[in-house]
Amino acid sequence: IRHAGTTTTYAALTARLAALALACAVASETSAAEQSSYSPYAGRSFPERLLWGDTHLHTNMSADAGSFGNRDVGPQDAYRFARGETVTAHNGMALRLARPLDFPVVADHSEYLGLFPHLRAGDPNLLATETGRRWADIIARGGRANAQMLMEWGTANFANKDVIGSAEFRNSTWQEVVTNAERFNEPGRFTAIVGYEWTSMPNGDNLHRVVVFADGADKAGKTVPFSSIDSSDPEKLWAYLADYEQQTGGQALAIPHNSNVSGGLMFAPRDFNGAAFDRDYAERRSRWEPVMEVTQYKGDSETHPLNSPEDEFAGYETWDRINLGGMTPQTPQMQPFQYARSALRIGLQQEAALGVNPFKFGLIGSTDAHTGFAAAEENNFWGKSTKGEPAPGRWHESLFDNPTIPELTFRESDMAASGYMAVWARENTRAAIFEAMKRREVYATTGPRIALRFFGGYGFASADASAPDLAATGYARGVPMGSDLPAASAGKPPTFLVAAARDALSGKLDRIQIVKGWLDAKGETHERVYDVAWSGERKPDRKGRLAPVGNTVDAKNASWSNSIGAAELSTVWTDPDFDPAERAFWYVRVIEIPTPRWTAYDRKFFGVEMPDSIPMTTQERAYSSPIWYTP
Repeated sequence: IRHAGTTTTYAALTARLAALALACAVASETSAAEQSSYSPYAGRSFPERLLWGDTHLHTNMSADAGSFGNRDVGPQDAYRFARGETVTAHNGMALRLARPLDFPVVADHSEYLGLFPHLRAGDPNLLATETGRRWADIIARGGRANAQMLMEWGTANFANKDVIGSAEFRNSTWQEVVTNAERFNEPGRFTAIVGYEWTSMPNGDNLHRVVVFADGADKAGKTVPFSSIDSSDPEKLWAYLADYEQQTGGQALAIPHNSNVSGGLMFAPRDFNGAAFDRDYAERRSRWEPVMEVTQYKGDSETHPLNSPEDEFAGYETWDRINLGGMTPQTPQMQPFQYARSALRIGLQQEAALGVNPFKFGLIGSTDAHTGFAAAEENNFWGKSTKGEPAPGRWHESLFDNPTIPELTFRESDMAASGYMAVWARENTRAAIFEAMKRREVYATTGPRIALRFFGGYGFASADASAPDLAATGYARGVPMGSDLPAASAGKPPTFLVAAARDALSGKLDRIQIVKGWLDAKGETHERVYDVAWSGERKPDRKGRLAPVGNTVDAKNASWSNSIGAAELSTVWTDPDFDPAERAFWYVRVIEIPTPRWTAYDRKFFGVEMPDSIPMTTQERAYSSPIWYTP
């Protein structure tokens, strides 16, 4: 029996079914006992733990991080920092998170993984190669000679060439990655997830994916990372993942990120070779990429003002000048294929044509920090790279230089202190977090730990929004974020139960919005943003627009007041424009009140002045995974 790239014998299938039947029987008996208990919590099986993590973190094991100056912060430091310990940065400053994370994925680049620290350490596998010996000698000499080595490495990496050619080095560094994750993994307390980044970038267009394994050393240790040197084609990456699962019995997935600098490729409805999608492609993409990273240091990828001209919050931390490699200026025609919201709309069209939605993904955030520090707090931002650690002039430090067109150069001040991934899970383990990603019961924030629940159904009542056990009501009467609504009954419109609570260390909440996309009878897609709950006594105007919440930010002193906004918001909302014949999706966007941006904290701490063009305030936000409806 073949399904989703795996093969199962009849005997194995019947054994699984027998085990499942036994488990169901035990569960049934347990359920009966629990239902008679005085305790209302006995037997509850829905996810009740909100976990916070970063699935996209680089250390000195990433060759680009090493080239940016990260000599000393390796995976062990990254894990220590993520679990709440104090560590030391290259600039000599001590740093710590305000609150530990529950899980990280140290996702160092698979291309030349471990190159710089192993060259400095005289790794015998590297020194057994001609290039490794020459590069080790260059690094030992230091000074200007390093530029030669960096140029050689950069040229080879950009051309997807392996000039080392040592299978032993490739395997030994991966075993080091897996061993580090095993050392720091504490199921139930702190989960160290095994992963890496596959870094495809044809002509400078970003097609990167983070690969995440559900498994430990017993399975993940049996593979070696698939890199863009092996292939730049995402389908080849999916084939590698399928082979990994078949060979080891493990599980893996891939997470696209930075679609905003993909040159219009990430969500174009054509494959790597330019062919239109078919059903097989759509099934595989949906299978292997259940979530996407919608916000991080290199900009926000929810939507673009050109894609969503009626959305007043569409221009958040937007990178739209050039592709990731700094080679191709962006054009308006690219933008629909670079952002999550427009991709979700394209997915509806593809599903209508193919029967499968290739862009049926949940939304998460992560940092993409190359410092080893998963810091997404505005007042605790440690830069994209080591040379962007806190310093008086770091705001003007260039990350990507374009000498020919200076205005296309990216500087540290362009970086967003973003973001984190929130997971609704049953426990803090690799298996529980991985399963949450697979079912898309996850969401993104730009840094603040906003608690967010989102359910869809047909029977929610307004009183449910103030229920003391809102989640139990949501699961009992509907489906959570990341799910599909059941068929509508006699055209009955869906109702949505949504609740959000502020992060105690961040700003209060301005509003909750529900973003809808749908496909009409002509095959055209549309979108609309609804304000469904908000703070204060504001009233929407005749056009349905809600006035701004206000602004208490004192940018000079990097301070603000929580005298405006709401500590929590909740509501039950019925879609007034629902058509049971139209495919649709809905997701939640929660907006905070204005607070100081990291640049304001820099200006105050270092006493520096910056041009008026550098933003000093931000409105942090959260994005839920969507809920879909299919006629």
